[in-house]
Amino acid sequence: MTREEFFESDFLSQFKDSKDFGDFMVELYRRGVESMLEGELSAHLGYGRHQRGKNPGNSRNGHGSKTIKTEFGQVQIRVPRDRDASFEPLLVPKRARMSEGIESAILSLYARGMSNSDIEAQVRDLYGVEVSTSTISMVTDKVAGDILAWQNRPLESLYMVVWMDAIVFKVREESRVVSKAVHLAVGLRKDGFREVLGMWLARNESAAFWLSVLNDLKARGVRDALISVSDNLSGFTQAVKAAFPEAATQVCVVHQVRNSAKHVAQKHKKDFAKAMRAIYTAPNRDAARAAFDDFDRAWSQKYAYAVESWRRNWDDLTTFLDLPLEIRKTVYTTNVIENLNGKLRMYTRNKLSFPTDDALAKSVFLALRDITSRWSRPVPNWGIIFNQFMILFNDRITSS
Repeated sequence: MTREEFFESDFLSQFKDSKDFGDFMVELYRRGVESMLEGELSAHLGYGRHQRGKNPGNSRNGHGSKTIKTEFGQVQIRVPRDRDASFEPLLVPKRARMSEGIESAILSLYARGMSNSDIEAQVRDLYGVEVSTSTISMVTDKVAGDILAWQNRPLESLYMVVWMDAIVFKVREESRVVSKAVHLAVGLRKDGFREVLGMWLARNESAAFWLSVLNDLKARGVRDALISVSDNLSGFTQAVKAAFPEAATQVCVVHQVRNSAKHVAQKHKKDFAKAMRAIYTAPNRDAARAAFDDFDRAWSQKYAYAVESWRRNWDDLTTFLDLPLEIRKTVYTTNVIENLNGKLRMYTRNKLSFPTDDALAKSVFLALRDITSRWSRPVPNWGIIFNQFMILFNDRITSS
């Protein structure tokens, strides 16, 4: 037995059973909270307990009793008071009856698409605490202020890449269930980290809608975007050229391939995909054009619409071919934001529809906050990619 194991067994031997140990943990929690509250009051008054007061107009004034809901169940604590009642505890705010741990659990469960009644049952099973559905609504409603602050926060002056995409949800509206899209923008910063720039809810896309989104980004400090990437969103390219004239636009090649092959007969799919692959894996634009001409001759009679789609979007589909290989891998597809959307789907899979736009916004925001908290590393090969960006766009990067 190791020394650590010996002390652990010796420590646990003092408890008769699990209830005895649980009571000990509750007492430990209670003392910790009360000690921190005393520290908060000392900071508020400017002097500690048993010290001479620096503020003769205010002083300690005993304690009040308060019961809060915690991970250990209902816990009664003593809350210190001051004479002029100006002390506002941060750890356990006035009128609050729930610990931050419980609130965090509620928000996490809500982000994963659980209904208020399901959360009520889950919190009861996990913590032995009764929390009403109305209380759960009050907790999640606090997020509205966080959403507003997040959606209006200042942004970087320049983003290397901005990916745009949308994810569709069902929302109840006037006794009907309609489809609404949450449009997301993800930016690649100069330090190589990704950042969700915002979310915008709308039923229809248009150049005017996208221009309003891009103007929102500009109002929050974005002056330039080197490259924008999207799934050929309606009106998006037109709006980008109006808002950020110097930005290069790239239509997602993966979406183009997927959409082109959607209505191809099964017996032709393999050869059709091979012909398209020769286009987007070409080393440069000239080689890509030659591959497209072969594709056109081979398939335009059978699948004219698919071939025409390549021709119509050609300039925006081949922007990435002007870039070094490492940057190409970053910008030729919206995979960055598609992966994000896939995780959002997992979080909200229990929701067949949302009762309101606000409920949808809360759920998506909380899911985004949880997902992006794990974006702790820059994109792969960022050192190489950044130096290539500097060679290509040095003046725009250094002036931002």
